[in-house]
Amino acid sequence: MSGSAAAAPQLQTSGMLSKEQLIYLFDRFSELTSQPDVKRRIADAVKDKQEAVAVTTAVQEEILLEMGVDPWFGIACLGKVNVAYENDRDLMIQFYGFVAKEEMACDEAELEPDEFAEKVYTQQKLQEQQLEMLRHMRKFHPEEQSTILSMLHQQMENANFDNSAAVLTLEQIEDIVGRSTPPLK
Repeated sequence: MSGSAAAAPQLQTSGMLSKEQLIYLFDRFSELTSQPDVKRRIADAVKDKQEAVAVTTAVQEEILLEMGVDPWFGIACLGKVNVAYENDRDLMIQFYGFVAKEEMACDEAELEPDEFAEKVYTQQKLQEQQLEMLRHMRKFHPEEQSTILSMLHQQMENANFDNSAAVLTLEQIEDIVGRSTPPLK
């Protein structure tokens, strides 16, 4: 074995990224994509007719390397987070925040400033609606919460994951769980 091969760090290539690794990745990605030089890097790529998502993926790969994770493996793990951690509500919220952060970083580079400002405003309103929905959901038993989230997932799938489908009204929630147990007091 050559000297340089022996010095190369062993990269993680199996298993699944741990919750701690994912949280680090999400936080570091948020930190980096908020920095002006990374924003400029994404915008420059768009100006050069490249996909903004190619740059955000490259940023994720750089973070994964920092973490000692093979980038290809780490990106593949991101595609499995919603299955591997489906019962970890807090991690799933952080994961969807990470996905939204990536989308916003791409949008900021691709949209005109006024279009981006409108998108940010719309996103904030949607998040407020989602927070209200989640607060209401917490009044129900865990099994019912799971049913509500399944219905929400189905609604989003049917809408091809359009953000406007990411909210159930309080009436829809009541209809879903109204057939079973009353809310927790």
